[in-house]
Amino acid sequence: MRSLLRLDGCRLFPDNNAMTDTILVERDGDIAMVILNRPEKLNAFTKAMWERLGGIFRELAGDEALRCIVVRGAGNKAFSPGNDISEFADKRSNAQQAEAYGALMIESIKALRQCHIPTVAMINGVCVGGGLEVAGLCDIRICGETSRFGAPISKLGLVMGFHELGCLADLVGQRGALEILLEGRIMDAGEALQKGIVSRVVPDEDVEAEALATARRVADGAPLVHRWHKKFLARMSDPSPLSEDEIREAYACYDTEDFKTGYKAFLEKKKPDFKGR
Repeated sequence: MRSLLRLDGCRLFPDNNAMTDTILVERDGDIAMVILNRPEKLNAFTKAMWERLGGIFRELAGDEALRCIVVRGAGNKAFSPGNDISEFADKRSNAQQAEAYGALMIESIKALRQCHIPTVAMINGVCVGGGLEVAGLCDIRICGETSRFGAPISKLGLVMGFHELGCLADLVGQRGALEILLEGRIMDAGEALQKGIVSRVVPDEDVEAEALATARRVADGAPLVHRWHKKFLARMSDPSPLSEDEIREAYACYDTEDFKTGYKAFLEKKKPDFKGR
């Protein structure tokens, strides 16, 4: 990753002081990396970080040249332990403040859900609470053997809102989510894999290499196909009957340049160079 950018409002631009920012964006060709950058706090989320995260994903989603987004925490100790509890005294001390805080979280959750670009979570160390929610919104989640997961918010007397619950339930189902929330237990990587919280567990020293290799494999695929698959799978969660137009859309790929490129490359035993057209 060579090009370092940060978000100001909804515009990305180079910044010589970007390392002081709490969320960084690095770009290497058709892959972007979003970095939660508070290593001194294990990358715990602040209210401002939630707002920034949504803006970053909305910006990146508009980049047609982008093929994959990797999300990680700075350093090797944590992806994120969730929200910074030290902020609660002045930013989340009552229901009114919590609702305003929650609105920012909801917008970021929506931005990650609606992002048509494939996403990969690179998980080192602690991945708890809000960190688990963000990682869980990624399409593929890769962690190290010593990573830890959970949502012990009952020990703080806190309720997880509907949109946040949806992140957890999508990973482990309603019964699994209830087990995690009722016990408030921290689980190891093996159990997280068994429950479907992560896609793959690798040695700690291999997490970065495996996540980047995964992103490369994703980026080398046909981008229109990836976007269609994400769209169709999201639609399948809606129990209403599919329309004829929705069913017909699954065959639109045959009229794309990418299909012709992929078909020809397969016959010629070459690597396809997809253009997203």
